[in-house]
Amino acid sequence: MKQVEVYTDGACSGNPGPGGWGAVLRYGVAEKELAGYQPETTNNRMELTAAIQGLEALKEPCQVELYTDSQYLSKAITQGWLQGWKKNGWKKSDKKPVLNVDLWQALDVQLARHQVAIHWVKGHADNAYNNRCDALATGQIAQNRG
Repeated sequence: MKQVEVYTDGACSGNPGPGGWGAVLRYGVAEKELAGYQPETTNNRMELTAAIQGLEALKEPCQVELYTDSQYLSKAITQGWLQGWKKNGWKKSDKKPVLNVDLWQALDVQLARHQVAIHWVKGHADNAYNNRCDALATGQIAQNRG
C-alpha cells in the first residue's frame, strides 16, 4: 500500500459566506495541489471538503497521514464521534441531527477505503504545507469574488 501525506485546510469569508478549500498530496517527491470554491458555505464544510477531495483524488487505496488544523475534523475521527454518529443514525448524543451529515458520510466512505491516521496541526503556524493549503483556500475566495 502506498504511503501518502495529505494536508488540508478550509477557509470562509464570513461564516457562513464564500469559502475555499485546499489540499496538498505528497507521495515521495511528487506533490499535487487541489483547491475549490463554494459561494455560500461554512468553515467546517470547507475543512471537511478539503479532506474528502484530498482522499478522493488518490487513485487507489493508500496508507494516508492526513494533516488538518481543524479540531472539528480531527476530534470527530480520533475521539470516535464519527463512529458514534454513524451508529446512532447520524444523531448526536443530544439526539439532534449531525451537522454536515452529507460530508461526514462522504468522508466515512473515504476513511473505509484508505488507512488514515489523522494529525492535528496548529493553523497559521510553522507547518509549510498547512500554510500552503490555507493560501490555496483563501486564494479561491479572492479569485472568485469577482
